[in-house]
Amino acid sequence: MATGYYEPEITASRDPQPGYVPVYRVPDDLIEQQVPVCPPQADPLAPLPDPATCPLKKQRGRLVDGRFAPYFDRTEIENGALAGRGLELAWAADPVVLFFLQIQGSGRLRFPDGSVMRIGYAGQNGFDYTGIGSLMKARDLLGPGQTNMQGIVAWLHEHPDEGRAIMQENRSYVFFHELTGPGPLGAMGLPVTPHATVAADPRFTPLGAPVFLDVDNAEAAGLWVAQDTGGAIKGPNRFDTFWGAGDEAARIAGGMLTRGRAWLLVPLGTIDRLALRAQAPLNR
Repeated sequence: MATGYYEPEITASRDPQPGYVPVYRVPDDLIEQQVPVCPPQADPLAPLPDPATCPLKKQRGRLVDGRFAPYFDRTEIENGALAGRGLELAWAADPVVLFFLQIQGSGRLRFPDGSVMRIGYAGQNGFDYTGIGSLMKARDLLGPGQTNMQGIVAWLHEHPDEGRAIMQENRSYVFFHELTGPGPLGAMGLPVTPHATVAADPRFTPLGAPVFLDVDNAEAAGLWVAQDTGGAIKGPNRFDTFWGAGDEAARIAGGMLTRGRAWLLVPLGTIDRLALRAQAPLNR
């Protein structure tokens, strides 16, 4: 399944304004650590595994009275958990559009004097991403023609109180930094390219690898390069195509949901080397 993303532009202010919401930098108390995650025991009477032998998983959080704890979630942050700490890059005029800018991972803030600040993903609060589109579909909140991004945004604007509650069900919250060079930057630290960059899960698709999408939407079909990742792009069968900035990019990305087959292009001999590597432990 392939979806689309783009670089949105939203109205913003460099100073607080009534109704505007903050765009935050990474807080200095957000920490990251590796913790052992042991698989569940099939036999409840079996001895517990040694945590030192369990695989490590990255967790983000904060220290509370010297102990590691989850970081503030979206509701807590929107209710002022980070207020007064000088973390604001700017203030956005539309909380719904800022919510989707967080999903996109980068964007442009346009100020009243016509100047633009380009911002990109700098960090995240540690909670898993929850797609609100699937929640709204399951609750029959979206009618015919409303299941794309534009339809979801319209519904959220028309139902501000219910919309805010639904957005807060996505506990994940993204922090930004200002981009002063070329960009937006992908997961490889390099600028992503409209109509050429695709986000993928690096556990299954090596970053930098060419990917040929043979899908039922002609706009997304063709050759792409895996240069980015995404919180919602998980598994071997998920790709997210990048379309750039502007109204046309928003139209294509917002309506992109296509299925088909993805071909991962790798150098000759790679599969043979992987097969030999997989067999090596059996030969020792």
